[in-house]
Amino acid sequence: MASILIVEDDKDIRDILKTYLKIENYDIYESETILDAKNIINKNNIDIILLDIMLPDGESIDDLPNIRSKNPDTGIIIISAKNTDRDKIFGIELGADDYITKPFNPREVIARTRSLLKRLKKHDVILKYKNLELLPDSFSVKKNNLLIELTSKEFEILYLLSSNPEKIFSRNNIIEKVWYGDEYITDRVIDVHISMIRSKIGKSWIKTVRNIGYKFNKNGE
Repeated sequence: MASILIVEDDKDIRDILKTYLKIENYDIYESETILDAKNIINKNNIDIILLDIMLPDGESIDDLPNIRSKNPDTGIIIISAKNTDRDKIFGIELGADDYITKPFNPREVIARTRSLLKRLKKHDVILKYKNLELLPDSFSVKKNNLLIELTSKEFEILYLLSSNPEKIFSRNNIIEKVWYGDEYITDRVIDVHISMIRSKIGKSWIKTVRNIGYKFNKNGE
């Protein structure tokens, strides 16, 4: 059974989300502050975080990179009244998997939560190329037997490319496969994720194909 953490200081919104999430039989945790949320995350195995930005003890967006780095296999959906394209893109770039604006339809939240859970669990085959091994269960990579943690999106991109070695993926291809065509995901978001992956596993594994996109090099370092 999946576990969902609702981080929201508005009790009415929390109650609405809980009502719909209970129908799906999820284990539900709730928090009104960033500090309480961190304590819950540290003590429990959370699958999805529904995260409001503006909270009593600060803006959660400031802690998002830290939360993401420490919980690479946890899905994060921002639910916020901040509704500009810039806000959405910024949230995704900092590590959120999805972004929903307020006011929202609870059924949309459930649908996106369900979809994200499926995406997080869809990788089940361990891939290995030379000294690089992709481990789907932990959203991590082993290189020379040393464990390297990736965020969920970094892993999804790397898994997509490495499942199809030498196939060229345009940025739009990656957006369609990893973000299901989310209109708020830009080429810059893809480039930032690729840069982060390269910084962790080495540049030679992912090749840039000029004016087209990227491909996985199975003969990397």
